[in-house]
Amino acid sequence: MHAWQGRTSGCLLGKPVEVLSFEQGPDGLSSYLERNGALPLRDYVPLQPGTVVERRDPDCCLGRIRRFEPDDDINYTLLALLNLEENGTGFTRDDVARLWLNRMPGGVSWTAERAAYRCLLDHMDAEFVNGGEPGFDLDLCSDHEFSDWIGAQIRVDLYGWVNPGRPDRAADMARRDASLSHRADGIESAAFVAALAAAVPVSDGFQQAVEQALAEVDSEAVQESVGLGLRLGGQSDGPAKILSHYDGMNPVHALNNLAIVVWALATHGDDFSAAIGETVSAGLDTDSNGATVGGLCGLAGLAIDERWTRPWAGRVAFSLAGVDELPVEELARRTLAVMQPD
Repeated sequence: MHAWQGRTSGCLLGKPVEVLSFEQGPDGLSSYLERNGALPLRDYVPLQPGTVVERRDPDCCLGRIRRFEPDDDINYTLLALLNLEENGTGFTRDDVARLWLNRMPGGVSWTAERAAYRCLLDHMDAEFVNGGEPGFDLDLCSDHEFSDWIGAQIRVDLYGWVNPGRPDRAADMARRDASLSHRADGIESAAFVAALAAAVPVSDGFQQAVEQALAEVDSEAVQESVGLGLRLGGQSDGPAKILSHYDGMNPVHALNNLAIVVWALATHGDDFSAAIGETVSAGLDTDSNGATVGGLCGLAGLAIDERWTRPWAGRVAFSLAGVDELPVEELARRTLAVMQPD
């Protein structure tokens, strides 16, 4: 339950300022939060009329929240759950592709996932969605400019949740899922996040869990990103140093965002509100990073104050075929049902 609550709350915190962060950068984000008396960020984002925040996500702002509004980050968490329910732990890349085609509208995908989706529609055999062969090499789906961006990294948390103490198994599942749309660092960053989620429940603190998850990573660039976040742990200017280190990198790349996630855990791993608040305040992909950090903190058993859960009242909405809204209790129950014994 806490993992779902933490991931959903962290995503909801970052959701209304995601586009603001992309368009105006960390300075614009900090300026918005400061103008609205929201620094340090320890509650949902206030709504300022006439801003991109109001135009995009007013119902995700303080005082306006009635449920968790649909978001791709949480869509993917449910898709991972559906994947395990329908295809089992031995699922294949083909299974992930069919699940997307049958359950995820193309319009709610972005960057790498949209490129992969378009490739499927352009090249697949008609009966692929019904269990037939794809009719082309699925490697083509990851041949695009976004293959090392954050998309796979935000999809795979649940594979760690259901494999406590088995980061190797979680990383394997994450790679199979990620390989549909990503390559190289895009896949390995996803493997790290899933492995970290598997390591957290059996580790003595986040640093030990990070070290265990790193053992499952086959990428120097991902290892460097994680190492940077760890080294900067405890430093209030850590996010600024990360942005400087990755100067010029796209704000939805896997590496710069992963470093922010690790820095937040290394700095505020004992305080849920500070962890998600400082993660979102750091900028870049605010809702994705808030979701990842929130889920990991919930998984670690950190107390989640009611200020985060009361507003959305256990109501989690989705933009997937056949699913409008589910109670968080059902999501937690179904997740436990597919959990893999060690």
